[in-house]
Amino acid sequence: MHEEQLASRRVHCPYCDAPFDLLVDVSQGSHHTWEDCHVCCAPIQVRIEVDLGNELGDDSGGGPDFSLTLGCDDEVL
Repeated sequence: MHEEQLASRRVHCPYCDAPFDLLVDVSQGSHHTWEDCHVCCAPIQVRIEVDLGNELGDDSGGGPDFSLTLGCDDEVL
C-alpha cells in the first residue's frame, strides 16, 4: 500500500448516521470491503469504484477519482 494512494472521505454510518472519516486505498482498484462503525460498531458494506482514467480528480490532491457506496449488512450493493 502506498501512502499517496490513500484518500480520506467523510461518510455517515447507514445505521446510526454518525459521521466519520473513511480511509480508502485506491491502489487496489474497484473493490468491496467491510468497515465497522466507530460509534455503534455495526458492520458497514463499502463498495469502492475507482476511475483509473482520471488521475487528477479526487479531493486528496491527486490520484484517481473514486466513488463510495455504503450499505447495511443485509443490503445488496
